[in-house]
Amino acid sequence: MSAHPAELFRITLPDGSVREVAPGTTPADVAAAIGPGLAKAALAARIDGQVRDLNRPFEGDTQLALVTAKDEADALELVRHDLAHVMAEAVQHLFPGTQITFGPATDDGFYYDFAPKDRQFTEDDLPAIEAEMRRIIARNEPFTREVWSREQLIETWTQQGETFKAEWAAELPDGEELTIYRQGAWLDMCRGPHMVSTGKLDPNAFKLTRVSGAYWRGDQKNAMLSRIYGTGWLNKKQLDQHLFMLEEAAKRDHRKIGQEMDLFHLQSEAQGSVFWHPKGFVLWRQLEAYMRRRLDAADYAEVKTPQLMDARQWEQSGHWGKYRENMFVVPDEVPNTEDEGAVLTGEGDLMALKPMNCPAHVLIFKQGIKSYRDLPIRMAEFGCCHRNEPHGALHGIMRVRQFTQDDAHIFVREDQLVDEVRKFCELLDSVYQHLGFDSYAIKLALRPEKRFGSEEMWDWAEQSLRDAVAATGRDTPDYGWEELPGEGAFYAPKLEFHLTDAIGRTWQVGTIQTDTVLPERLDASYVGEDGNRHRPIMLHRAILGTFERFIGILIEHHAGRFPLWLSPVQAVVATIVSDADGYAEEVAATLRKAGIRVETDLRNEKINYKVREHSVAKVPVLLVVGKREAEEGKVAIRRLGSQAQTFATLDEVVAMLRDEATPPDLR
Repeated sequence: MSAHPAELFRITLPDGSVREVAPGTTPADVAAAIGPGLAKAALAARIDGQVRDLNRPFEGDTQLALVTAKDEADALELVRHDLAHVMAEAVQHLFPGTQITFGPATDDGFYYDFAPKDRQFTEDDLPAIEAEMRRIIARNEPFTREVWSREQLIETWTQQGETFKAEWAAELPDGEELTIYRQGAWLDMCRGPHMVSTGKLDPNAFKLTRVSGAYWRGDQKNAMLSRIYGTGWLNKKQLDQHLFMLEEAAKRDHRKIGQEMDLFHLQSEAQGSVFWHPKGFVLWRQLEAYMRRRLDAADYAEVKTPQLMDARQWEQSGHWGKYRENMFVVPDEVPNTEDEGAVLTGEGDLMALKPMNCPAHVLIFKQGIKSYRDLPIRMAEFGCCHRNEPHGALHGIMRVRQFTQDDAHIFVREDQLVDEVRKFCELLDSVYQHLGFDSYAIKLALRPEKRFGSEEMWDWAEQSLRDAVAATGRDTPDYGWEELPGEGAFYAPKLEFHLTDAIGRTWQVGTIQTDTVLPERLDASYVGEDGNRHRPIMLHRAILGTFERFIGILIEHHAGRFPLWLSPVQAVVATIVSDADGYAEEVAATLRKAGIRVETDLRNEKINYKVREHSVAKVPVLLVVGKREAEEGKVAIRRLGSQAQTFATLDEVVAMLRDEATPPDLR
């Protein structure tokens, strides 16, 4: 930005109009000049694309956009940043001697790390902190920005006994513009921006949620701090919606439902791996069979590749340098322990469990000569892979160390790429619809800072993916189309497919990536129409991602109430009296013969007890039989989640359940 020759700054507004203002003028002044409504609604200013304080004076000619609550992403970040500062002041007022460290905004709220004087904080402290935060908000303290020197910061923090802040300040670059923000008498180091005052916060739109331990600077060798988390929103309606979603998410937790339905369990003896129980593996097999039919119909060839491959292969592919720390590495040959001189001689003596399938698929492609007429070659594998995820990152079956991908790699010519990606997008759309996901977003992840390949290659690959999505008509806001700079893989850009579940959460699941690097590194080629060797383009693609994570998402999306075709147990025949045991067995046998997964419950328990128990286990259909049903050849039908009961003949029940239990791709 530079000063206008006439000592006035030219401020260009989003509608293209220009206002000339004197030095010292602020965005708040411009908002007030436009109108009192805008002045009241403005929360911050976007100066040449960067969000800044509303009261920070202009520094020269600039593009100005005023941030209001309608700019939700920017507004929420401001609110959460302000709330973090308000919480820190509240804590230090209630608990004198507490030191502050850092307090950033997060995706759904904020947190702050504290070093308490006497004891670590607990969740019992949160109501008092919330009440003090509301008092600070009510005081409507202005947020003011000041530029300080490093020495001034160090001196202030040292005098106040803030040893953590003093340590951090001492490491800041000399000569850099360093800022603090005040709200009344309280202050903290901060880059900003903030809203005009604490009074801009809605006192009913935040909640402190939990307390945890955290190490200073994330290093377990350092002091243990108390981290207080909160969630913050623009208004109470948004907060209530978020709290409802959290409550609903807790009810739908796949670990809880997995136990209730007896699907799987996890234990420390196999950290990060899943023990699938019979019912859980039925669900797995149904999903796998469905995917296999869809791939067969789409002309994929299924393969199976080794779990262990030589380290030199991973070096050649480029994965050794990128993923080695996440790979399970084993010696190629374990030395005889009786031979004291036996040692491993280097990387060539190492093997690794595969963290991904792609290099092995290239090796299959290289067997025999391929012609341009053979392409595209679609190679699929339900490949079991291993990645050495940190213990703290593991989460139920959503993030594990051993997983199975619905993986495939498509080898294409350049002229085939756009159409092949289009076909994949259409297949993925159909699969998601069949599995109960009506809404998903498509995002294009662009070149990262560290990458293989030329700029020309990246330009072409990124544009090809844009063209493919455009060919499906899904490159619009209705499909959540968005480009993500810097988010691509090190070897290729990628399309990401983000599902939206029943309670509004998003999950990044499917992906397709263009890759010209791996075929080059592993020397894959085909004979072109001109008789010369050419490199194929390799498309890495998945629809489910991994079976483990996708099943976890399915469990939470459906709250365990799967469509009948996916349900591990599709029906239970339960007796009212023991006189009906024989008829119950007859009903179950007839249903099994029709292909229905059915169990019997002949226990000497009251029928209401049986109904409750099978409801908790999410059995979709309960068929109740007593003496009268046995005499009339009928059953009473109770659907999961309904109090209603209907009656039908056994033949009618078989026809109804057989139709509902047919997978959608076979209907």
